[in-house]
Amino acid sequence: MNKPPAAGRCTLVGAGPGDPELLTLKALKTIQAATVLLVDDLVSEAIVALAPAGARVVRVGKRGGCKSTPQAFIERLMVRAARAGEHVVRLKGGDPFIFGRGGEEVEQLRAAGIDVQVVNGITAGLAGMTLLGAPLTHREHAHGVLFVTGHNRPGDTATDWRQLAATARDARLTLVIYMGMTGRADIQQGLLCGLPAHTPAVVIQHASLPQQRHARTTLGALHETIEREGLGSPAVIVVGDVVRGVAAALQEPRATRQISAAMA
Repeated sequence: MNKPPAAGRCTLVGAGPGDPELLTLKALKTIQAATVLLVDDLVSEAIVALAPAGARVVRVGKRGGCKSTPQAFIERLMVRAARAGEHVVRLKGGDPFIFGRGGEEVEQLRAAGIDVQVVNGITAGLAGMTLLGAPLTHREHAHGVLFVTGHNRPGDTATDWRQLAATARDARLTLVIYMGMTGRADIQQGLLCGLPAHTPAVVIQHASLPQQRHARTTLGALHETIEREGLGSPAVIVVGDVVRGVAAALQEPRATRQISAAMA
């Protein structure tokens, strides 16, 4: 009589912004114990290379503006592989629970009776600013930080950038905007309703990778700077007084091209 397959499991692993040295020890151990890896588009090849030689790697890229693997299909793959006894590692750029759809996947896996765990990763907004030598919070300049997406799901209510700007201004908060490059003109226009044009801003592309670039500018010149310098996705936009701290990091060797523009 054949024995039933061993119960599988699934782990959502944050791969961080791309630099393998920014992986947590737990993330590394989990990747090395995987039998199947479902890999997001933004996970660097250096991190995928850490998987065991016998592990099956499945590319399930999801990037705005490009053809993407349907989310429901990814969830079915995870459930099917786990039920077959595999240790499934869902490898995600950044952190699974910060704009990584990790919450949706955990819900689906639990509903299917699959054992699921989550391993956090360093998110790009934090890593990018750190590599430029600047914080996201500061006792004198920023009493908190807001992580917000610039890309809403079709049919959702649009983000009220005017209200966010007023909140950031009154509470002295740093804004970190993910997936905001496509809608940057609308985002800028909305934020200018509550924040002055001279508010410091920085755009960080490919955070932590050898090709990292950034443009330091102001909110009033944000769209113009992005267009002029040819910056694109993946990138984060950081708005707030903490960006002034980037000035001392313009010679940072990890950022291969740094741009300073229109800083009032």
